[in-house]
Amino acid sequence: MADPISVLVLLTLQMSTPLVLTALGGMFSERSGIVNIGLEGMMLIGAFTAVAVTHVARNPWIGLLAAVIGGGMLAAVHAVICVKFKGNHIVSGAGLILIGAGLTEFGSQAIWGHKGYSDPLPTTIVLKPIEIPALEGIPIVGYALSRLSPVIYIMFIMVALCWYVMYKTPFGLRIRAAGEDPSTLDAAGVNVEDIRMIGTILSGCFAGLGGAYLSIGYNTAFGSGMTAGRGFISLAALIFGNWTPIGCFLAGTFFGLLMGVRIMIEGLAEFQWLDPYSEFVAMIPYVFVIIGLAGIRRSIPPKAVGEAYEKEKRQ
Repeated sequence: MADPISVLVLLTLQMSTPLVLTALGGMFSERSGIVNIGLEGMMLIGAFTAVAVTHVARNPWIGLLAAVIGGGMLAAVHAVICVKFKGNHIVSGAGLILIGAGLTEFGSQAIWGHKGYSDPLPTTIVLKPIEIPALEGIPIVGYALSRLSPVIYIMFIMVALCWYVMYKTPFGLRIRAAGEDPSTLDAAGVNVEDIRMIGTILSGCFAGLGGAYLSIGYNTAFGSGMTAGRGFISLAALIFGNWTPIGCFLAGTFFGLLMGVRIMIEGLAEFQWLDPYSEFVAMIPYVFVIIGLAGIRRSIPPKAVGEAYEKEKRQ
C-alpha cells in the first residue's frame, strides 16, 4: 500500500493539471493584451464536449481533440467581442461563463435527458492511466509516476513547449509585444488584432483541454459543477506565476497541492472528526489563493492588457 506522501504527490499532480493547462491558456490571452476571466466557462465547455464526443465516437482521444476545439470556439467569441468590437473584457468574460453553464446544461438534457450531468462513460472508452511498474520503486514519487493520466504527461510537455514558443520564437515575441507595446508591433507591419485573436483562441483551447481532463481523465462523466471555480484559481495561478509558463506551472502545482491536502484530510480516518466542518475544510485552497494574491508584490501585468488598440493610420 502506498504511503501518504506518495498519495499526496499523485493527488497534487491530478489536481494541478487542469489548473496549469488553463493558466497557460490565460497566459497567451493576457500576454497578448486580452483579459480572459471566462476561462471557467471554457473549461466547462471542454469538459462537456469531451464526454459528449467520446460518448458518440467511442474514442476518448477524439473527445479530447473536440474539447480543445470547443474551448477555442467559445474563446473565439470572446476574441471577436474584445478585439474586433472593442468590448469590455470583464463583461464579455463573465457572459461567457454564463453561456458555458447554459450550453452544457442544455446539451446534457438533449443528449442524456439529464439537466446538467451526463451518464457515466464505460470504463473501456475513458483515458486510462499509463502504468509504468518500473517506476514504482522510486522513493516518494514512484507510486505517483507509475500511474499517471496521459493528460498529465501532456501538461508537462505543454509547459516546456509554451516556454519555448513564448521566448524562443517570433510568434512568442509578437504575443508579448501585443500586450506590452502594440503600437511598436503595428509599426513593424504585424497586425495586432490578428495576434490578439490567436492568443485569445489559444487560451480557450488550453482551458478546454483542462476541462476535458476533469471529465474523461480524472472522472468518467460530466457534471455542471465539476470545474468548481478552477477557472478562477487558474487565473490566480497566472497572476501568482507572473504571466510566465514556469510560473504558471509552479503556482498551479502549489494550488493543486492545497487541493490534494484537502482531499487527504477528508479521506483519512484520523480526521473524521472534521466531518461536521467539511465545508470549512473545502475552503482551504481558496483561502490560500486569497492569501497568496494578497501577498503578491512583484507580479507585473503586461502594460497594455485590457486596453483596446486602434490601428494606426499610415499616410
